[in-house]
Amino acid sequence: MKKLLAVCLTAALTVGMIAGCGGNNGSEGSGDEGSGSSAKTAKVIDVDLTNEEYAFGVDKSQPELLEQVNAFIAKIQEDGTLDEIFDRYFGNGEPMPVESAALDESKDQLVVATNAAFEPFEYMQGESYVGIDMEIASLLAEELGQELVIQNMDFDAVCLSVGQQKCDIAMAGLTVSEERKEYVTFSDTYYQASQRLIVPSSDTAFDDMTDAESIAAALTELDSSVKIGVQQGTTGQGYVEGSEDLGFAGLEATCQTYKSGSLAVQDMLNGNIDYVIIDAAPAAAITEAINEMQ
Repeated sequence: MKKLLAVCLTAALTVGMIAGCGGNNGSEGSGDEGSGSSAKTAKVIDVDLTNEEYAFGVDKSQPELLEQVNAFIAKIQEDGTLDEIFDRYFGNGEPMPVESAALDESKDQLVVATNAAFEPFEYMQGESYVGIDMEIASLLAEELGQELVIQNMDFDAVCLSVGQQKCDIAMAGLTVSEERKEYVTFSDTYYQASQRLIVPSSDTAFDDMTDAESIAAALTELDSSVKIGVQQGTTGQGYVEGSEDLGFAGLEATCQTYKSGSLAVQDMLNGNIDYVIIDAAPAAAITEAINEMQ
């Protein structure tokens, strides 16, 4: 992940740590353990715990928009545009900032609901939006001949806002699930995702585990004294708490929720929780950025 992403996330983390952690339980640690010359770092266990599909959530009352979105996804997959966007975040390219217009009901606008705390899919660079989904959103609005409006909100409000017809489409690194289908109609998929485990670099408990079954078995053995951090409303929360919809049995470990994955990882390094579970791409971006800060 490039330096630009690390710098942006560093700024976001600085603000986040001053404001404190959100979520159902929040964070109560002082943060002293993660500072100074003995600063801790994090590492991602390089094993996919799950297999998921990302798609966009379209307003159910706009079937024509769904057709247009699916046609657009097929187009950018076929002509290589989607691969070019991926390369800007996973390869050697440079991210392209995206601007949002002000909401104006008198104009023909595409209103996108997102949570800009899920790098590399959506995050902030100053006043601009950056990320895979944000670049796709910009191109989609251009394809439709509409002005792009991005509404930034908590992750667990993204699909709800579309379901309430406050936004046209949810573009926020969304895993397809039956629960979310109550609020939106999913487009065709555009990205294969997975959950991964983040641990302190000094933790060797999972180092020799090379498959999801071994890691899942080890996590299942943990009791409620162990705290696992997740971004609120994400698939990671379902993995820890259990989700019949997603096919997760859940863990005995305590689930600690945060406004963003970066806040969860920082709290882990501060010694307030033990592990973090989040999607693979954000896991890589977050750990690299935080480790560079230490």
